[in-house]
Amino acid sequence: MIDHVHDLASVREATDRLLTAAAKLDDAAAPSRLPGWTRGHVLAHLSRNADALVNVLQGRPMYVSAEARDADIERDAHRPLAVQLDDVRESAARFQAEGEVPADWDRRVELRNGVTDRAVRLPFRRLVEVELHHVDLGIGYELEDLPQEFTEREIDFLAERFSGHPTVPPTRLVASGKEWRTGGGEGAGVTVSGPAADLLGWLAGRRDGAALEVTGDALPVLPPL
Repeated sequence: MIDHVHDLASVREATDRLLTAAAKLDDAAAPSRLPGWTRGHVLAHLSRNADALVNVLQGRPMYVSAEARDADIERDAHRPLAVQLDDVRESAARFQAEGEVPADWDRRVELRNGVTDRAVRLPFRRLVEVELHHVDLGIGYELEDLPQEFTEREIDFLAERFSGHPTVPPTRLVASGKEWRTGGGEGAGVTVSGPAADLLGWLAGRRDGAALEVTGDALPVLPPL
């Protein structure tokens, strides 16, 4: 059972970790680990994502359009570091405040590209944004530093996302003594195993899977997230 109150607390803790680490930077102009994005782009995205999730919780479109989303990130990416961090902090506070409003957390809400989900899962979706983009900043926080609970839940989330995908063969995932099933396309079954951080990195598009052990066939090519 998903506990949105627990997840909101985890989001708050993860945001504090990110802000503390990012405050040690000289500026946000250096490249991040995401192709074409500086650290400023990552921070701007985190701020605008928090506001977008407030929109979702309030029943409005997540973004006006995909073009507007991208333009807002580009507009905000080049601001001074102090302004960026204030924006991350203040937008995070707006999301937390909205999360404390009494609501039907079992209702379905609409995100981007027609994707729908239960409202109760939005705090964890926000946690994913904060934790993985902290890693993407490239400032010393690695996949191995992620809380174990988060890593296992995100593997579960991504395994569910790729489940039944026609281009992903039936795949058994193994890490930390746990197993997940994903895929569902044609072909022989594949087992992918290794450290949980490497498995998450591969599923989330942050690592190439070279550190994973694959049996049954080649490492599946995953569709973009």
